[in-house]
Amino acid sequence: MPNQETQYHVADRIATITLNRPDKLNAWTATMEHEVRSAMAAAESDENVRVIILAGAGRGFCAGADISLLSTIAEKGIGSAQLVQARQRDGRISEDTRSDFQRKYSYFPALTKPVIAAINGPVVGLGLVITLYCDLRFASDAARFSTAFARRGLVAEYGMAWMLPRLVGHANALDLLFSARMIDAAEASRMGLVNQVYPQETFHEKVRGYALDLASNVSPRSLRVIKRQVYDAMFQTLAESFEISEQEMLASLKSEDFKEGVAHFVEKRPPVFTGK
Repeated sequence: MPNQETQYHVADRIATITLNRPDKLNAWTATMEHEVRSAMAAAESDENVRVIILAGAGRGFCAGADISLLSTIAEKGIGSAQLVQARQRDGRISEDTRSDFQRKYSYFPALTKPVIAAINGPVVGLGLVITLYCDLRFASDAARFSTAFARRGLVAEYGMAWMLPRLVGHANALDLLFSARMIDAAEASRMGLVNQVYPQETFHEKVRGYALDLASNVSPRSLRVIKRQVYDAMFQTLAESFEISEQEMLASLKSEDFKEGVAHFVEKRPPVFTGK
């Protein structure tokens, strides 16, 4: 059955998942949630994919939860059946990943491949939450950001109170959550909310160029291990992180990708990494 609210495309070892409700600024729905999760699982299991880009069609990334859903809940409330359904959608990505990164929107860190948010325009509320769980966030100079929750009588949803301060710091996180004000890409960059800002005219080309560099010139094995190290370190002491890094270094020295990493450098040729 074809996707209704997303598009999925693989080329040059890059999987691009596009939120595709441009007339609604890609407002998030249950259908979109299901399709994104299925697409992420497909990219994760595809050996031909090394990097994942999450993008938005049209002039926005994601305007948050669809307002029709919020209006219905405001009128009728949320029933226990809906809460059970929401919990059931929390599924395990893999058995060896911590439960913190197995929830409905926090599962991107459990994927072994880099996930890049390509924020081409407005990103608000739940849309912003979703970008926080991506590994990297690139914005066009037309992007705009807002938590929105406090202006809807809501709270910091889906672990945002944990994730946002780790990206922008305690004071900036409280500013963005308390005021729910709209900030531009330049301010988002100063806060550390995004990694880089590119001109709108070259935005998609720049993001794809970065993803292509990762897919072509970096060891998939290194990416996989480094990603796990960084997210696990959020829950570790320095001593624990140090000890694990020593174990991982010994393992990497025995890997095929390490041998290829040295060989291509010495032979002055492009690498041919296998991820092993």
